[in-house]
Amino acid sequence: MIIQIEPESDIPIYLQITNQIIEGIARGLIRPGDSLPSVRSFAADLGVNMHTVNKSYHQLELKGIIRIVPKSGAIITNLNDINESSFERIKEEYKPLIAESLVLGMSEKQIQALVSSIIKDFHQKQS
Repeated sequence: MIIQIEPESDIPIYLQITNQIIEGIARGLIRPGDSLPSVRSFAADLGVNMHTVNKSYHQLELKGIIRIVPKSGAIITNLNDINESSFERIKEEYKPLIAESLVLGMSEKQIQALVSSIIKDFHQKQS
């Protein structure tokens, strides 16, 4: 999987890394049990500070997406069942986006179609 950093983006680099790893998992490019590169080597490959990659890995660990195993690195967890805390966290993250969509005049049907098209895009990119 290729991570592309946009230094001029308003999105912090650690978040760009986090989001792209999550998208890689959603697209099936990274699978449960796969290991992520070490913080040091990933930072070198991306040309970023080690603390930036470390922060990204810790964000992924907090979300339950990876397990950080001492001396083994970061391993993608098996994510078959969503737990209640993850459901609530995601619900809270959706709220401002859905509110903004409604304020901008999108209908419920348009919002649902948008979400469906994004999911469809992730499934198409798996092959």
